[in-house]
Amino acid sequence: MDSHLSDAVALVTFSDPLRSNQICWAAIDKLAETLRASRKSGARVVVLASGLPGHWLEHAWLQDLLNGVQGREQTGSGKGWFSVQDELTHEGMISIAAISGNASGGGAELGWACDIRIAEAQTHFSQPEIGMGLTTGIGGCSRLARLAGHATAVDMVLSGNAVSARRLYELGAISRLVQEGEAIGAAMALACDLAGRSPEALVGLKRILSKVGDLPLPQALQYEQAEFQSVVISDGAQSGMQRVQTSYNQVMD
Repeated sequence: MDSHLSDAVALVTFSDPLRSNQICWAAIDKLAETLRASRKSGARVVVLASGLPGHWLEHAWLQDLLNGVQGREQTGSGKGWFSVQDELTHEGMISIAAISGNASGGGAELGWACDIRIAEAQTHFSQPEIGMGLTTGIGGCSRLARLAGHATAVDMVLSGNAVSARRLYELGAISRLVQEGEAIGAAMALACDLAGRSPEALVGLKRILSKVGDLPLPQALQYEQAEFQSVVISDGAQSGMQRVQTSYNQVMD
């Protein structure tokens, strides 16, 4: 697990060649610690990437799962599966998945939890739990259905078949599609751009986006206006409005 922090951007790189990036309990616990430490150190945008060619984050390392069910020792607590989601969805940090290899199972589900997914065109995504006699557990149905649509989620989870990044981009589950070898660079460029934006605005927008999808439109609009009112009085908003207005005035003159 590598983490590089530059100003307000953290690049967290996951690599486990021994397990082909299948995620053991020790690794997911470590990933949670790394993401938490990055946020507490000042990161306002985190890029989650893989250092293993051909693989992004893959499904859980099944030996740990079996050991837990059968009462044997595991490599870690496994609580990191939930803590990682908490960090990726934390209102104080924007999360970007830089997907340069195939993603499956729990790894794909962590991708679904990110705010933005940038995927290379050659990559594929799968929820293979059905072939293991399992259900999804951390978003392979609930988040995927919201991102790609109910019909696509049904097909993916019941068949276990992989779907291309291009198809998921067409459906809206992938935010940006890039060529092979470009995911991390594109994600870092976006992360640096976002890190230069108003922190109050980023937090407010993430709050709005996380809340309004489950609300009827009148309540969603009410919540959105409340967030606007809380942000508009911030120093960042006032300086931003003044900067844009001054630029506009200069053009008009």
